[in-house]
Order: sequence, then C-alpha cells, then structure tokens
Amino acid sequence: MSKLNFISPFFIVSNIKDSVAFYVSKLGFEVLYMGPEGDPYWAMVGRGPVSIMLKAIADDIKPIPNHTRHEWAAWDAYISTEEPDTLFEEFSSTGITFRQPIRDDGDGLRGFEVTDADFYVLFFGRPKA
Repeated sequence: MSKLNFISPFFIVSNIKDSVAFYVSKLGFEVLYMGPEGDPYWAMVGRGPVSIMLKAIADDIKPIPNHTRHEWAAWDAYISTEEPDTLFEEFSSTGITFRQPIRDDGDGLRGFEVTDADFYVLFFGRPKA
C-alpha cells in the first residue's frame, strides 16, 4: 500500500491577507504560496508537515466553520503535536485568544483550541498518555 504524507484542509476565508497574517503572526506558519501576484485570493501556509490552504472566493461566499453548522462538530482541523503544553506556551506569547485553554478533555485528548480570523476552530493536541 502506498504511503500518504500529509493532508491540507482547504478553508474558504473572507480576506486572504487577514487570514494569512493570523497564521503567520499568531501560529508561526510560513507562507508557502500566495497568489496571483498583485491581487491574491489563494494561499497555502504551513509549519513543518502541517499546511492549510486558504481561498477568498467572492464577497457573497462566506466561511462556514463546522461549529456554526452543529454544536457536535466543534473543530475544523485536528493538528497533532507531541507537546501540546509547550505549544500552548509558545502561542500564549503571541497574544492569541484561545477558544479553549490547554486541558485534558472527555475524549481522552490533551490539547487546546484556537479560533482563526474566520472563526475556524483548530485543535492542537494528542491522545493523553
């Protein structure tokens, strides 16, 4: 069976520049691509093997984070990290507002939640040891 390397969620965003700025300044991601030049509407940001694609479609096409559709769909992306406590401290130093601070949850995970510029919820964590 062929090995898979990574997955990149694709988020519709309201403003590509605001979204990219959030991922870069608050979460330490790098811009892997942003274009087209001059009037960008599509970007890929990443940190290590984790990447997220962002696209501003049109003014009348708005982001629809999962939690706005149903309360049981709390996250838009699960991002695995071996050291969620260390990452929580790193992100705390950027002045980010957490949707849920670091904790052990009822699903057997340790981690925290962040809401991005378009209210997509990212969970950073791992199964409890």
